[in-house]
Amino acid sequence: MAFYQNIKQEIERMLENRLWKVGQKLPSEYELANYFDVSRETLRSAIRLLEKEGKLLVKHGVGIFVIKPLTVIPSRLEILQSIGKMIKLAGLEEGEDKIIIKEEECAPDWADALRVPVGSPVKKMERFRYAEGEVIVCSINIIPHHIVGKAFEIEATNPSLFQLLEEKHGVVIARSDTELRVPSRSDPYVQHLQGDKAEDTPVLLMKQLHYDERNSEVLYSYDYMRNDVFRFWVRRERHLNGGGSA
Repeated sequence: MAFYQNIKQEIERMLENRLWKVGQKLPSEYELANYFDVSRETLRSAIRLLEKEGKLLVKHGVGIFVIKPLTVIPSRLEILQSIGKMIKLAGLEEGEDKIIIKEEECAPDWADALRVPVGSPVKKMERFRYAEGEVIVCSINIIPHHIVGKAFEIEATNPSLFQLLEEKHGVVIARSDTELRVPSRSDPYVQHLQGDKAEDTPVLLMKQLHYDERNSEVLYSYDYMRNDVFRFWVRRERHLNGGGSA
């Protein structure tokens, strides 16, 4: 952990303990840097993070102020989480888990995303996740063969794909590009999720390209999720510096 993050946590604890109240001005940068025995640049890095998280307001030339904390919203799309964690955030306990792993030739759209040759070997994992006796997520994960090899398999004792890739193959998923779509009703995975329910059961598709810590493409996935079970949120911010009004 970078040192400025430690300072950020210290300030957060002070805010939680109400050392400063909402609306109150913090001591100057000079005073805070002396208090924490750090450089002013280190302190500024911590303050910038707290400002980005909506915990402090920096008015240049005026000071740093404590502001009312934002409400916590679940399932924020900008936070990359495993499907298992998202199921827990939905207030459900995951039950049956059906997994099918096959080796296939890489299709053109997968190859374009993963930057591997068309027809090269990939591992394709189809996963159907259940809660309360109903399937709620269908996932298709495409992983280049050179990343996981022939021995790739997921065990009941290690249900997280992210965790498996990290522990068994040394691949740390760090970030992803995610596209949200409303899939066609004729899509077989949509039909599988709807089952005997009404055809208007909403389904969302998350197409995701996952990268490792070095920004190398390592996993391409399609996650079909029942929208009557999962809700997704994005906290949008308006850039005020130098921007005009809409």
